[in-house]
Amino acid sequence: MKSINVPEIFASLVFNETVMQERLPADIYEIVKKTLTVGKRMTLEVANVVADAMKDWAIENGATHYTHWFQPMTGITAEKHDSFISPTSDGKVIMEFSGKALVRGESDASSFPSGGIRSTFEARGYTAWDPTSYAFIKDGTLCIPTAFCSYGGEALDQKTPLLRSMETLSKQTVRILKLFGHEDITNVKATVGAEQEYFLISKEVFEKRKDLIYTGRTLFGQKPPKGQELDDHYSGSLKSPVAAYMKDLDETLWKMGVLSKTKHNEAAPAQHELAPIFSSANVAVDQNQITMEMMKKVADRHGMVCLLHEKPFAGVNGSGKHNNWSLTANTGLNLLEPGDTPHENAQFLLMLVATVKAVDDYQEMMRISVADAGNDLRLGAAEAPPAIMSIFLGDELTEILESIEEGRPYDARDTVQMKIGVHALPKFPKDNTDRNRTSPFAFTGNKFEFRMAGSSQSIATANAVLNTAFAEVIRQFADILENADNFNETLHNLIKDTIKNHKRIIFNGNGYDDKWVKEAEERGLANLRATPDALPHMLDRKNIELFSRHGVFSEDEMRARLEIQLENYTKIIHIEALTMLDMARHDILPAASDYAARIAKNAELKSKYGSCEAEKKLLSKLSSLTDSFYGNIERLEAACAEGEKNIGNPDNASFYKNEVISAMEALRADGDALEELCDASLWPFPSYGEMLFSIK
Repeated sequence: MKSINVPEIFASLVFNETVMQERLPADIYEIVKKTLTVGKRMTLEVANVVADAMKDWAIENGATHYTHWFQPMTGITAEKHDSFISPTSDGKVIMEFSGKALVRGESDASSFPSGGIRSTFEARGYTAWDPTSYAFIKDGTLCIPTAFCSYGGEALDQKTPLLRSMETLSKQTVRILKLFGHEDITNVKATVGAEQEYFLISKEVFEKRKDLIYTGRTLFGQKPPKGQELDDHYSGSLKSPVAAYMKDLDETLWKMGVLSKTKHNEAAPAQHELAPIFSSANVAVDQNQITMEMMKKVADRHGMVCLLHEKPFAGVNGSGKHNNWSLTANTGLNLLEPGDTPHENAQFLLMLVATVKAVDDYQEMMRISVADAGNDLRLGAAEAPPAIMSIFLGDELTEILESIEEGRPYDARDTVQMKIGVHALPKFPKDNTDRNRTSPFAFTGNKFEFRMAGSSQSIATANAVLNTAFAEVIRQFADILENADNFNETLHNLIKDTIKNHKRIIFNGNGYDDKWVKEAEERGLANLRATPDALPHMLDRKNIELFSRHGVFSEDEMRARLEIQLENYTKIIHIEALTMLDMARHDILPAASDYAARIAKNAELKSKYGSCEAEKKLLSKLSSLTDSFYGNIERLEAACAEGEKNIGNPDNASFYKNEVISAMEALRADGDALEELCDASLWPFPSYGEMLFSIK
């Protein structure tokens, strides 16, 4: 096997600082570096030099085109490719790329969701370069990460609000850190590591399933005799084709600068996971989008299909995207890392309780940030957290917070009442928390793991919400502490009061237990089970005020996003329903009819020579199920017709949740029962067993 020089290939297709330092004049490089570290704006003259160097580097690496690579509110990335060629007077061409073309591009905004921000005839939209996320080469094209906004400046993408949230988080957190004596800290970044779960199946079986082709998930399918019951797949040895795929994927991602670190089998058959090393939030979002795209492309090269839907198969684990979130200062200090001194631990506890308060105060927005039709199928079962927001801290850290709130010793060995910044706090273990797979938001040593995000989703919105909520709480804390007469005493009381007022969100138990649902309700926590239940809370006054105050979303932008998400929810379910009807009418009914005819013929032959009771019983079951199946086809058709009448009505999402999904579930139950009865040779689709175990 040919050896790989990973350091040599890593980021070989990325225009990063190393490349810039080699190719840019020293004075220009220093300006670019300030742009990367402190957000200093570039002049057009500087951009021209950068663009020319970037173009030369890209061409040397096989690129002929460039694109402003952005993330519209469709959930995927978008790109319009332009070549570097420019005509000359002698009928030839030269390769050109200007600073103006680098910094800003123009796209047809009318073709992307805008939620009414832009009318169809107001087509102009702009892409603006995000220099803090490096340009890279993909398929012979230089990709320039950008934000996307309308002619009037409204955000039409997922990235712009994220960048805004990172700016306000840094500004507010630096205020607090100055009070703790960190004069050298000028910037704080939210850092993210997004674990990505996915399924791999053979391309051959995929191409025989209309539901997978049209919707990304199976709409019919009887559970196989063996699923994940034996717990024999998680972290098991990799099958050779899967290992080859993962090796190819790693090399592909490494060349593009993605810090792919960990790979393993997940719990369900055919399910796997990739985990990267932490990056700043905007880079992590970009790289997760790259990862999802490359997962699909590399799978195709290996005769496989990568499924990123949250619930491609009923009855086994769904796929999530664990968003590991932390806070890192420009000095390298991790603000969620427990310290060794009382002063360090006071700072850590303040950051900890600020996060607790942020998630409690804005729990509805946290749920909204991961709300869509696919994720609704996953939340609440099979290692996915429930839709109720709660925070897992582990028993020891929870006990420490309780002792502070109650003003008592932490344990029998500590006889001194804990007072922040006055008496010594116990030395925190660096990683004293167990894993809780049922927790939506878990502290895991020096970071929080937000486990509600779905595998196909962009994590931009989830991080924008979390960053902004945290920034708001830190703003409140800074206002109090900056005006304190006695800093230590005010700090102690602030932490103590925050614990007391927001401990309802802390839950270390089993999120799947029915008792938790009742207890959460008694605590006053929201249980927004489905997307139409959650989305209207986007316009709660406290949420509008939060995002307006910090300049992350205007009220118009929030209303637009609500409209887009509601419409997207109904469209997804409508497509799924139409796909079910197509499969039911054109594939399942004919198969059931053919099988019934075969059984009837056999019964007729057997009746001449003896009993045919088995055939009669089977025919009776088939007849009854087919009648019920046909009735549910008509029920789903009627529901879809009614839903189509109300396109554009905000209440239509609730109709699809209550009526269309209910009809789909009834149709599926009958279809799966027919699959169980019918001859496998007549069934028109590959079975669950054939799909889940299609890679040998």
